[in-house]
Amino acid sequence: MPKVTKSTGILLILLIIGSIFGSLLGEIFSGALPFLSYSRTIGLSPTTIDLAPLTLTLGIMLRLNIATILGFFIAFFIYTRL
Repeated sequence: MPKVTKSTGILLILLIIGSIFGSLLGEIFSGALPFLSYSRTIGLSPTTIDLAPLTLTLGIMLRLNIATILGFFIAFFIYTRL
């Protein structure tokens, strides 16, 4: 019987969807449950490298809150059930 492996791409897509969904729920319910909107921003601020014919800007920022982390866990749980 061939071994079936789960795709990393599916996991990545599910984590992105889970984080977006969790962030939206955190914003919606922040009035009733204020701890959901506690957030922290992590990442690398945008840096620009300016070469004569080419300008390159690199950076990534991730704003995490409690609801986003819950979304990550739910997405990972769904991934393990696939």
